Amino acid sequence: MLAAKRKVQSQQQTRFEKIVIITRMTQLEELLARFNTTAQARFYLEHAGESFEPIQQAHSNYHRVLDYVRNIIPRGTKSLVIERQYLPQFHFDENDLVITVGIDGLVVNTAKYLHNQPILAVNPAPDVIDGVLLPFTAVTVERGLESTLFGDMQIKKITMAEAVLNDGQRLLAFNDLFIGANSHVSARYEITSGKKHEQHSSSGIIVSTGAGSSGWLQSVFAGAAGVVKALGGHVVPPPNHGRFDWETEKLIFAVREPFPSKSSQAKLVFGTISPEKPLILNSHMAENGVIFSDGVEADYVAFNSGTRATIRLADKKTRLITLH
Repeated sequence: MLAAKRKVQSQQQTRFEKIVIITRMTQLEELLARFNTTAQARFYLEHAGESFEPIQQAHSNYHRVLDYVRNIIPRGTKSLVIERQYLPQFHFDENDLVITVGIDGLVVNTAKYLHNQPILAVNPAPDVIDGVLLPFTAVTVERGLESTLFGDMQIKKITMAEAVLNDGQRLLAFNDLFIGANSHVSARYEITSGKKHEQHSSSGIIVSTGAGSSGWLQSVFAGAAGVVKALGGHVVPPPNHGRFDWETEKLIFAVREPFPSKSSQAKLVFGTISPEKPLILNSHMAENGVIFSDGVEADYVAFNSGTRATIRLADKKTRLITLH
């Protein structure tokens, strides 16, 4: 019955020209890259007091799900598999469908390189992976793929953040942006939001999207609330504890550890970025100023003296296919 169904589907016209499957190396594959053989990897782990079997089992489970995803692609539909480290060099075509098989972070990594191509995100191990961004599992992916290729797609458009520099460089963020120094020294900059502006010396700025509002931003809220309570103040939690919908057309910025002095202020430390009101930052750091996104410190743009950064909502959105 299933074979007959796939035969019929292979004769139908899909709405996509190619399917690109994005994968990530398993822990075992990372160990093999280091130790060359499974036996050497096992020897290393067991002599370090760790069990090898869970790693081998997770590897087998991941590839079982990956093979299943590859096998349910209709005959005649072009497809290929790309490991996530090659994303920066890969060119996605306009009519590609992207399938990620891995953790939530794989969706985050992939989204920055897409231009309106939808993502069908598969959770290969729902028992251990939270899967906030992973609507599909091995149980539901066939139905989701069939609906995506031949039926009605249900898509959630996720707002992203963007830093645009005065030299033309751009950096996208799915969850959040960090603007500051690449060490523990203070970041110095001028901040402008609407008609308000200040000179700052701080530990940097976090800018969060709706998708990221349950992450790094929560730690900022928790720290601020803890300080206020310790000083005898009363804290009124923001609606939904500061989390907001992924599709909301806004970003939230929060300044970490602002230091008030004769040359720096600390009043403009929290606010909203909207399409009408971007955040403007002018660096006053001679060196070591950086802007990076989604916690990937190695992938940064320099933010040193003479650099102006406009933090705004990105024009493009992540298109995440969801369950009906």
